[in-house]
Amino acid sequence: MNWQAIESIDKLDNLLASNETFLIFKHSTRCPVSSAAKRRFEADWFKQARTIPAYYLDLIEYRDVSNKVAADLEVIHQSPQLILVHQKAVLHHSSHTSISADKVLKHIENLPTV
Repeated sequence: MNWQAIESIDKLDNLLASNETFLIFKHSTRCPVSSAAKRRFEADWFKQARTIPAYYLDLIEYRDVSNKVAADLEVIHQSPQLILVHQKAVLHHSSHTSISADKVLKHIENLPTV
């Protein structure tokens, strides 16, 4: 998976100001559950061969950015957490073992512009 890092509030602001459809994966690099959820999602996503922009947020290193994601998208902070955004709106979010490529794809399949 071609994750693009979110390492600043400016980058987050630019991303959220766009009308893109994209994923944000909030990951705790200290948590084995987070690592397992990320690996499982990547493997399942790869099988689907989807090319939606995917962003990775190391919430240990960039806690301020993680807090801004929660505030701006009005999604309670979780770790790990996957958030699907379409035209500035959260279409889906999940955390821990609920993170699933299949759930995300169901939302994406209903979008006319993806």
